[in-house]
Amino acid sequence: MSHDKITLSDLAPGEAGAVRELAGGWGFTSRLATLGFTPGARLTMVQNFGRGPLIVSIRGTRIALGRGEAAKVYVARGEGEVPNG
Repeated sequence: MSHDKITLSDLAPGEAGAVRELAGGWGFTSRLATLGFTPGARLTMVQNFGRGPLIVSIRGTRIALGRGEAAKVYVARGEGEVPNG
């Protein structure tokens, strides 16, 4: 189990992780926190084609993020299985 910080866009489909840090301005971090992207929140990558938007399952909800947004979300890969919900 690795605890290296990577960006959300580095996760492959089906891969799980946990939010570690949000990098960005107040508006960005506030909006993502409202969507459930808070430190320690477990997530699973649903769709990541390597370009264009990606889809993440977090707190029982699927969220689509653009590449630029995903590059500002730091996660720890391999934080165990993510429970449904």
